[in-house]
Amino acid sequence: MNVAVIGMGYVGTTMSVALGLDGHQVFGIEKDKKKIQSLEQGSLPIYEDGLEEKLRELLLSKQISFSQYISAINSCSVVMIAVGTPASEDGRADLTYVKKVASQIGKHMKSEKLIVIKSTVPVGTGDVVKQIIDQELRRRGVDIPFEIISNPEFLREGRALQDARNPDRIVIGCTSSSAKKTMEALYQSHIDKLYFTTVRNSELIKYASNAFLATKISFANELARLSEKVGANITDVTKGMGMDNRIGTQFLQAGIGYGGSCFPKDTDALLQIGKDAGIDFTLLQAVKNVNDTQVKWFLNKVETTIEGLANKKIAVLGLTFKPHTDDIRESPAIRILDFLLHKKARVSAYDPKGIPAMQRIFPDVTYSADPLEAVDQANAVILATEWPDIVKMDWDMALRKVVNPILFDGRNVVESHLLRGWDYYGVGVCVS
Repeated sequence: MNVAVIGMGYVGTTMSVALGLDGHQVFGIEKDKKKIQSLEQGSLPIYEDGLEEKLRELLLSKQISFSQYISAINSCSVVMIAVGTPASEDGRADLTYVKKVASQIGKHMKSEKLIVIKSTVPVGTGDVVKQIIDQELRRRGVDIPFEIISNPEFLREGRALQDARNPDRIVIGCTSSSAKKTMEALYQSHIDKLYFTTVRNSELIKYASNAFLATKISFANELARLSEKVGANITDVTKGMGMDNRIGTQFLQAGIGYGGSCFPKDTDALLQIGKDAGIDFTLLQAVKNVNDTQVKWFLNKVETTIEGLANKKIAVLGLTFKPHTDDIRESPAIRILDFLLHKKARVSAYDPKGIPAMQRIFPDVTYSADPLEAVDQANAVILATEWPDIVKMDWDMALRKVVNPILFDGRNVVESHLLRGWDYYGVGVCVS
């Protein structure tokens, strides 16, 4: 099947490669000429484990090609919209790019199409896209059949390609039997994972899923604050909770809060969707409030424990919002660095992938080539992202490098037997 994917960002490139590996002929469409040139050379603008290697394989086999021109959709029966929907100032999803693409599709399509919305969009966006395309077709004086499909993505950064190729479920919102058959052909390798529903249900499932996972994280973090007050260990508490199959262990780990391109944006967007519908999302607002204050709560503990931050050297290990990605969007590390610099601390930092992006925001931080260099002469160490080379570094060697052996583990990931001689402070646990 010939498939056009519009928007070569994180989702678009991942889906293009996944569909190509499934045997489809993929046409990636992107208005940014430099990005197209980079992709044609097999180079990705993002870091995602295994994705670049597979892209190069598909380029060699000519299973994938790229174009700046929307007219490339006319070689395809399926057109997938994967452009960004950034947050507006009020938290609503900005549909500017989606609407522009819809208009361009209406202006250029010459034959029947299935328009698949992969971008994360509010409920009712499918209707908006249909109206825009209909309007453009009427202006042209042509009658070309098409159908709008909602097919949200559930890709986790750091393992996006694995998720695309081995999904838990593929949610598809459509109305006609012919569209269902086409989507079954598109995802023939995962036919047992398909869940068909309405377009509006599908649009809401995406937001509801991310908001629920964010709720689990914030619940664990608020419980961690209580654990410190009553002398409990949050790690043991959540482990005991997670043994209940109705609860499960995933996304129940306490830490310094969620970040990234999805959870914060999608939580805000769902709050605004509720507001527009006259629904007071009390629970979801509390989830957001906990996350917004979690880093400050953690840093207050840091400042109190080491009796002030001015002129103290603090090493921050991990800058991306999670390991195995170069994405720093909404990373708790941004708030950590900002707080430390505001308090006049001397800050060193290490991350295997996130330094270039963070340097543009905080040029006054000293960035190191490895974690041991970062902790040299530090008065305290903050672990902000659980990269394997940070968690498993030589903590005995680090002990000999620091001025004060104090570790604030923002992810509760370093095992106690590795920390002989350290004063350890986690989230919801304090063991010295």
